[in-house]
Amino acid sequence: MRKEEKNLKKIIFALDKERIYQIFKKNISGYINYISKKITQGPFLTVDGIVRYKGGIVMVERKNPPFGWALPGGFVDYAESAESAVVREIKEETNLDFVDFRQFKVYSQPQRDPRFHTVSVVFAGKGKGTLKASSDAKNVKIFKPNRLPQIIAFDHRRIIQDYLMSKKDDKD
Repeated sequence: MRKEEKNLKKIIFALDKERIYQIFKKNISGYINYISKKITQGPFLTVDGIVRYKGGIVMVERKNPPFGWALPGGFVDYAESAESAVVREIKEETNLDFVDFRQFKVYSQPQRDPRFHTVSVVFAGKGKGTLKASSDAKNVKIFKPNRLPQIIAFDHRRIIQDYLMSKKDDKD
């Protein structure tokens, strides 16, 4: 018998019958497996940044699948705020400082990322500094809103369209 099982038997001294102990152990094991699956299945929290820079929107060409162009962003680390994560991800992928930013919208459709279910907090702001692709990105470019690349990863085309529409609405 494993040490964990011996300790569990000691803790559950009130369950003196083997049959009751086995039922309890099965239920606890099932519950622990259920919690483990919930934790590892997601959804996972991500951030994306709409970075305005030199009259356009900064996008990165992904090195890894799903391929295509994307807004700079990524996963929020444990004990990190969404705001800190978007600043970090933009710096890592574009070398730009993300300034004067605000939360734009949250995107949570389960199919938005073909790898797994993600919920993304999207921020919009300005890029400051020298634009340069880092090790996280194959390439980085500035795109005019009316000249976006053909292949855009995830739901980032929709995010950009929603953002541009919100800017149009602001002018009305």
